[in-house]
Amino acid sequence: MTTTNDQTNEQHDVDEQLIYSAQQYEEEYDNTTPDAIPQILELDLRGVRVKLDRDTLVSLPESLLIAMFPNGLVLGRSDPNTVDSEEEEHVDSEDEVLTTYVDFDSSCLEYVLQFYQYALETRDEHELQNEGSIFSSSPAAQYYPSLLDKQPIIVLREELEYYCVVSKSKANLSSIKLASGDYLKVQNKVFAALQKNIARENNVAEQHLIDMLCDAGFTRQDVWGHREVEPNRTCIISMSLVLLQTSGPDNHMATAQKLLLFWRKPARKCWWDGNTVDINGESIRLWARRTWTLELALI
Repeated sequence: MTTTNDQTNEQHDVDEQLIYSAQQYEEEYDNTTPDAIPQILELDLRGVRVKLDRDTLVSLPESLLIAMFPNGLVLGRSDPNTVDSEEEEHVDSEDEVLTTYVDFDSSCLEYVLQFYQYALETRDEHELQNEGSIFSSSPAAQYYPSLLDKQPIIVLREELEYYCVVSKSKANLSSIKLASGDYLKVQNKVFAALQKNIARENNVAEQHLIDMLCDAGFTRQDVWGHREVEPNRTCIISMSLVLLQTSGPDNHMATAQKLLLFWRKPARKCWWDGNTVDINGESIRLWARRTWTLELALI
């Protein structure tokens, strides 16, 4: 006979498998010293100029900051394509605004900023309706009082690296790689690849992950909010943000509190899949290595 404690322990084991271990990055961004960052930053994202205020920058998801500044934020860093190393070290101290060049897709940042604006408007509406914070009754509130006036956002990012194996040695590999990127880009459903992996391996933890995310705000037919092929790389970057759901016919609070574990602690999951597809009239084996990063952002 299975006792309640046994059932609880079994569920806890499944949850531990589901919530794949949070990754502690070697370099974390220190948000406690904002004076080191100017009030307004001028960024050059692959030729697109963007002005970003300091408060918005430090509120961005950790996974996004790591992708934008893998070596840390170097203010006024010159364009590596136009200056040499000696010129890069020289910064005109009289310049009021330093331009920082960032090798990152501006459309991805724009998607995140637009969603943040939507989240702020939603938060303000809740405040006007005198609704309390979704975490006001959570045990975490006594340890993190700053949560009480924040809007939680689920951030899901996918980095898809793909590899083409051709059967003919004379095939135009460059054009096949480009066409393969276009082929994968239009397959834009968030959970399609993971659901296929579940069907192949019957992975209960992965199915529970999908169930948890759909209970928290995603839907099973969602498409990526941003999805683009990286220039000069066989890589596709995708992102989706949703507001954390805590109300409705079902009790979502348990899921919401579970996702709080991912606040400032992005977690990763990686898997491979392969298919034989027809690209430019050639039958090729297309392998994909997908890395998901899941976290909770507060704004």
